[in-house]
Amino acid sequence: MYAVIRTGGKQYKITQGDTVRVEKVLGQVGDKVELNDVLLYAEGEKVLLGKPLLSNVKIVGEILRQGRAKKVVVFKMKRRKGYSKKQGHRQSFTTLRIKEISLQ
Repeated sequence: MYAVIRTGGKQYKITQGDTVRVEKVLGQVGDKVELNDVLLYAEGEKVLLGKPLLSNVKIVGEILRQGRAKKVVVFKMKRRKGYSKKQGHRQSFTTLRIKEISLQ
């Protein structure tokens, strides 16, 4: 059994018990989170495809960690013009463990 979900503008293929790192989801460590944007659900030969979403599939995850990724350095420069600009960015993320995928 697996499902394809959409969160943070990205799509993830998940199964029960998976640990997945997604864009930041509000909540504290240990909280339960319900993911509603389910695009596809498959169990054996039974495949349900949303147009665009499935409303009868329930996915529950637990927040394991809230963190920030390594710094990405953005450096811009125009040669012979004396222009250079250096910026840094750290993206926030949430690590989830998928507890339950169920069809209602």
